[in-house]
Amino acid sequence: MKPTPKNGVLDIEIYVPGKSRAPEGIKLHKLSSNETPLGPPPAAIEAARRAMADLASYPDGQASELKAAIAEVHGLNTANILCGNGSDELLGLLCQCYLAPGDEAIHTEHGFLVYEIQIKAAGATPVVAPEKDRTADVDAILERVTNKTKLVFLANPNNPTGTYLPFDEVRRLQAGLPGHVILVLDAAYAEYVRRNDYGAGIELVSACENVVMTRTFSKIYGLAGLRIGWLYGPEAIVSTLDRVRGPFNLNAAAIAAGAAAIRDRAFIEAAASFNAEWLDWTTRAIEALGLQVTPSVGNFVLVHFPDETGKGAAEADAFLTARGFILRRVAGYGFPNALRMSIGSEEANRGVVAALAEFLKSPSA
Repeated sequence: MKPTPKNGVLDIEIYVPGKSRAPEGIKLHKLSSNETPLGPPPAAIEAARRAMADLASYPDGQASELKAAIAEVHGLNTANILCGNGSDELLGLLCQCYLAPGDEAIHTEHGFLVYEIQIKAAGATPVVAPEKDRTADVDAILERVTNKTKLVFLANPNNPTGTYLPFDEVRRLQAGLPGHVILVLDAAYAEYVRRNDYGAGIELVSACENVVMTRTFSKIYGLAGLRIGWLYGPEAIVSTLDRVRGPFNLNAAAIAAGAAAIRDRAFIEAAASFNAEWLDWTTRAIEALGLQVTPSVGNFVLVHFPDETGKGAAEADAFLTARGFILRRVAGYGFPNALRMSIGSEEANRGVVAALAEFLKSPSA
């Protein structure tokens, strides 16, 4: 006799984050986790330092300062906001509160791996909707909705593809869902998108009772190390999640730094402009080498190695790692012959392109 986890838990594949180490003596360029190369706003660093002076006290259990800052910047009601230990926690709370054994939740073919993990952890069944041209397909999602469906997860933009659905398509998706099914819009990369037909989901949440939007401070705000996420949703859903949320799920430094970061609009705009410039440059430079790049609106590119090159992603990964350029293998997302590259500093971006050019010219093993 020994302790046994509930059914389904041992079927979950452990999430493996991007590599973070280069060979000893080699300068590291970590481009595996979609972190910003610019770091956090100086105001956020200072706010965290001030908060650290009172480590003996519990943080504000409601993260009131952070909620107020989010509401101020986005024009929202604080009653519709819930903050979490990264958006991952909020995705888990949604599954915990709205899924039970026998229920189903839908995610797209190349969607964020955490969706399936949390669905299975809740004892429910994940249902995969195929994508079209590496982009979410509204019709494919709606075709898979049954009376067992309780949640639909849509990463928009999606990771690792960088593709997105225009807002009209997202609205069509919501309109086709039964009222009891919650549409979860994961907008982790929303701040990077520069497309007139894109919407992160705030307007749809405001108009509907079955839509929530999650966001993160881990990307453009440069606060991945503090783990801050937030959710905007109908008050009934926010209140439900709040009942099972840990009482002090955000630490004091995270609350203070997040509030300072989201108010620094000049810094965030500069970061978005930097990304736009280097996303375009990196895409064109890699394509000029004869490799394929999925068009991206995020802060990363998905690089494919066509068969005709005679070189594969695994070999490229090893070649780049040996030179200190750490990219992300994405076989677990259904791309065994591709690498995801975060947009990094100018030095890192140029270095990866030069290293790939060298790799493609090198003799095959």
